[in-house]
Amino acid sequence: MARPRSGGTPGKAFPATARQAAFKLGLSAEDQAAELLLAKGFRIVARRFKCPTGEIDIVARNGPLLVFVEVKARAALDDAAWSVTERQKRRIVAAAQAWLAAHPDDADSDMRFDAILVAPRAQPRHIPGAFEAE
Repeated sequence: MARPRSGGTPGKAFPATARQAAFKLGLSAEDQAAELLLAKGFRIVARRFKCPTGEIDIVARNGPLLVFVEVKARAALDDAAWSVTERQKRRIVAAAQAWLAAHPDDADSDMRFDAILVAPRAQPRHIPGAFEAE
C-alpha cells in the first residue's frame, strides 16, 4: 500500500505547501515592517541577514542608532509578542555579533534590538528595545 504524500521532506512538520505559505507570510510581514521603519525615518541597511549562528530579519539605521529587528507575524499581535523565545533571542544576538564582525564600521554605533509585530487587519506594532543582548 502506498503512503500518502504530504508534499514535505520526511521528518519535517509541515508539507511543502504550508512551508511555502509561511515563507510568503514572513516576506509580507517583513515588507510591512520595512515600510513602517522607513516611515519612521530609518534607513534599511539589510534584510534577511543570515550567518551560521542565526538570522536577522532587518538591520536598520537612524542616524547613529543601529537596530537589529525581529519581525513576527501571527494571527493576533499579542500572539506575535509572545513568540520571540529565549533561544531565538540568543540566535539574533549571535547574528548581530556576526554582523558587527563583518561590518566593523558599525561597531561603535549605538545598538538596539527591536521587534515588529504583524497581524492581519492590524497596524504593525514596533517595540523599540524589545530585548537586551546578554
